[in-house]
Amino acid sequence: MTKRQPAGLFGCQKHLPLCSHCVTAALALPDNQGQLLACRAGGPRLIGGAAGTARLLANQCRFVTGLRVRRAQQIAQLYGRLYSESSRRVLLGRLWRRLRGRPGHASALMAALAGVFVWDEERIQEEELQRSIDEMKRLEEMSHVFQRSGVERHPPEPKSQREGNEDSGSKEQPWEMVMDKKHFKLWRRPITGTHLYQYRVFGTYTDVTPRQFFNVQLDTEYRKKWDALVIKLEVIERDVVSGSEVLHWVTHFPYPMYSRDYVYVRRYSVDQENNVMVLVSRAVEHPSVPESPEFVRVRSYESQMVIRPHKSFDENGFDYLLTYSDNPQTVFPRYCVSWMVSSGMPDFLEKLHMATLKAKNMEIKVKDYISSKPLETGSEAKATTPSSERKNEGSCGPARIEYA
Repeated sequence: MTKRQPAGLFGCQKHLPLCSHCVTAALALPDNQGQLLACRAGGPRLIGGAAGTARLLANQCRFVTGLRVRRAQQIAQLYGRLYSESSRRVLLGRLWRRLRGRPGHASALMAALAGVFVWDEERIQEEELQRSIDEMKRLEEMSHVFQRSGVERHPPEPKSQREGNEDSGSKEQPWEMVMDKKHFKLWRRPITGTHLYQYRVFGTYTDVTPRQFFNVQLDTEYRKKWDALVIKLEVIERDVVSGSEVLHWVTHFPYPMYSRDYVYVRRYSVDQENNVMVLVSRAVEHPSVPESPEFVRVRSYESQMVIRPHKSFDENGFDYLLTYSDNPQTVFPRYCVSWMVSSGMPDFLEKLHMATLKAKNMEIKVKDYISSKPLETGSEAKATTPSSERKNEGSCGPARIEYA
């Protein structure tokens, strides 16, 4: 003979939750009485009296809580397959801090969880480009400093900038000369609050044109050929409003270190009236490029390159200013990291120079970024084009492939 289960949360033999009608009826019954009701949640139920009310409510809470926990586990498993733990923590933490208290918080959060890159927050603004150009102008005005022998310090900051730093309580450290050659000078300065340095290079080339040098630096396909350290380099997404691009770059690091990968946004500008070109890059998080256990993700990275032609974009000779910083997340002491960057930066610039010469002398086809204009769109346009650079060049207008 089958033993009858006591009346409770799951009914007699249905194992289903009680409806609110059954709970109300149970509260009205004497302690030792039971009643068979037609439960709306699952048919006939035998419910107990008031003595079983506490058990009913406790079981009801356990049932609902169990459903919520299982649902949360399923969501966690889904995102666990898409992102590593550190990626989820960084993405959600940065998003929450950025959007907290702003209008449209919920919609932006849903966009991020849905895997949409928020260009309104991450695109490189005109002000960032202009700051780099202004710094180049300041160095040019003080060019006599670079012509002196035995220069040991970077030119002092303008008075207004020094006062601004003092007012904000974050006065920057002075620049220290690291390398001083005829056409190449390298400085560094500590980044406040970290064990890292920011580096600055001021140099000159006279055997290639600014256009050639600029194009070779931007062309991702050509870089895969001349830079042996590149494992992967591709455009992930392009913003048709500003011309900014998100790139994923994976590069070898010296043995025995793991390879590093960078996800960064870049934007370039060519000002033919003022005879200057600028390229600005900085690290971002992108939902389509989760962190991989094969590489170490570099989350702190900034680079600004400004090029000033001596005459024009198509005549040999130009000055350039490169400002660079990143956190490669190594366990080596500070002086070791400084030595690697100080020696690696001149080596990279020389490889870039030689690649430009090779493209010039051998007439290797390199995309002409100066002639390629970002697509003209209205101020309200927010469309983006996720693609590889070669596959969707049309999204940036009619690109003209010319000899560098």
